[in-house]
Amino acid sequence: MKEVKSQGAVEAMEVAEASRQTEWEKPSFVGDLFLGKLNVDLIHPFPEQPAADKAEGDAFLPRLERFLAENVDADGIDERGEYDYDLFEGFKQLGAWGMKIPKEYGGLGFSATNYNRAIGLVATWCGSTVAWLSAHQSIGVPQPLKLFGTPEQKQKWLPRLANGAISAFALTEPGVGSDPAKMETRAVPSPDGKGWILNGEKLWCTNGLKAEVIVVMAQTAPKIVNGKEKKQISAFILEMDTPGIEITHRCQFMGLRGIGNVVIKFKDVFIPKENLLWEEGRGLKVALMTLNTGRLTIPAGCAAIGRRMVDIAKEWSNERVQWGAPIGKHEAVAAKIAWMASHTFAMEAIVWLTSGLNDRGDVDLRLEAAMAKLFNTEVAWHAADELLQIRGGRGFETAQSLRARGEKGYPVERILRDMRINRIFEGTTEIQHLFIAREAIDPHMKRGYKILLPETPTGEKLAAAAKAGAHYAAWYPSKYLGWSHYPRFGEFGKLSEHMGFVERASRHLARSIFQSMMRYQAKLERKQMVLFRIVDIGTDLFAMAASISYATMLAKKGGEQKNAIDLADVFCREARLRIETNFRQLFSNHDEQSYRLVSHLLKGDYDWFRGQMVEPVVPTSEQVEEAMAKLA
Repeated sequence: MKEVKSQGAVEAMEVAEASRQTEWEKPSFVGDLFLGKLNVDLIHPFPEQPAADKAEGDAFLPRLERFLAENVDADGIDERGEYDYDLFEGFKQLGAWGMKIPKEYGGLGFSATNYNRAIGLVATWCGSTVAWLSAHQSIGVPQPLKLFGTPEQKQKWLPRLANGAISAFALTEPGVGSDPAKMETRAVPSPDGKGWILNGEKLWCTNGLKAEVIVVMAQTAPKIVNGKEKKQISAFILEMDTPGIEITHRCQFMGLRGIGNVVIKFKDVFIPKENLLWEEGRGLKVALMTLNTGRLTIPAGCAAIGRRMVDIAKEWSNERVQWGAPIGKHEAVAAKIAWMASHTFAMEAIVWLTSGLNDRGDVDLRLEAAMAKLFNTEVAWHAADELLQIRGGRGFETAQSLRARGEKGYPVERILRDMRINRIFEGTTEIQHLFIAREAIDPHMKRGYKILLPETPTGEKLAAAAKAGAHYAAWYPSKYLGWSHYPRFGEFGKLSEHMGFVERASRHLARSIFQSMMRYQAKLERKQMVLFRIVDIGTDLFAMAASISYATMLAKKGGEQKNAIDLADVFCREARLRIETNFRQLFSNHDEQSYRLVSHLLKGDYDWFRGQMVEPVVPTSEQVEEAMAKLA
């Protein structure tokens, strides 16, 4: 049994590694941070939206806002558990289905900044609506088609998709979450050679209920590399009216109750060979790169909802009087609001920084996008929880119930329920940690991988060790050296000391990554809590740098925005406390004790500690008939 698990783990790692983007053709701010280098020039001056592009967004947003206000009943959708599909035509008239589709194909051709402005606006109104619009074009067919489609494929589908033909993305399976090696959906060549025959099942296909076209991932014939069989996953564009496709279940959730998320079964479904996306065997790379480029949407929604939550907290904390004063005057509540406001500012800084860098096109954003997803979803969830606490019992009460008894219908409990999925959608918090950690240690792995592998011949090990030793003999001491105090970052004024901390901490982080590799060697990949702390430090440093640059830009504009400096200052102080804690706990922790406890718990050693569960009693058909007869 142990050997089977080991082989499965090796196979999963091989499939994932084969699909990684290994090239770094452009610089990465976060990539440099992990190497102990603060490349401020990449993020400062803060990338502002060009005037012409901003004007395009400014013209669209009021129309979108008016449509939402006049037509979208978010609480009604939530209460019914069903979307209002009549709204689809209205979004079509606005062009909202084609916001990310180039103008030459009938779309609006929005920049990342304008798209995220629009998504943020919708997010503050209705989470289910965001899911329909963003799943269609952030991860649905338009995005991978733009990245990997042939001219013929783009001409065939993009105009349809811009005009309201809804799309979806089918990757997850009942037995497959983040482990693509276990994928069971298969596509085999058709007997006539004109395409593939698809069989399998996909789970949680967002938008699948109404989708006309989807991207589906499937295993295709393996290839032989160095005498060893390698699994291949390929991506296909599939028309949903093709015979053999069946929607077998409509999924229901605690939040986003209006989304069309389904289970789809494929039985002998024919896919024309011209529907192959990119190349055979490149499907997982299609999926990962699509998710990488589409990952900025959820963070944008989180930041926008963060502002809405701060507004609600502010209004309520001024209105609600306890012990002779508005609750916002009480320090315990004020601390919560300060956390919400400062961290929402950081979320917003990350969104507009990554969006601006995306539009600028001169930075590799795979790490920044993953950190935006990680940071903003975690912060937004915590903020929603704090808002509910501030609202007390009213936070737990539905907006409909509040209105029915004459109070303001703040939808706090709906926001909380809708917010929770963001830590899971498009790569869980845990997967984001592992993805970022893998990239963080990659430069070191390239130098030391042969040394760490037990099967590497002694001669190769010695040669690799000598080469790595020469590099680190100079590199490691340099990470203790540097000047980060005034006046180096003087252009940031009051925030210069925080930017200096980012520079010092990035060097500390680089040393810590190297020390982790030396301490754990090949076992480091299994020390997930160590890796998670490394990533959390890097993420907070990125958020600090983004906030400092953003606040400095806003303050220079003058007017009301000059106090953005205070928001950034409070955020940086909070982030520094977390960073210092994570550094302390990097090698001094109780990870092993926790892991050992759970190992024993899973084996049954703590069964005496189990809860008492009452199994539901399901009546037999005879008992049902007897009861019905008595009622009659």
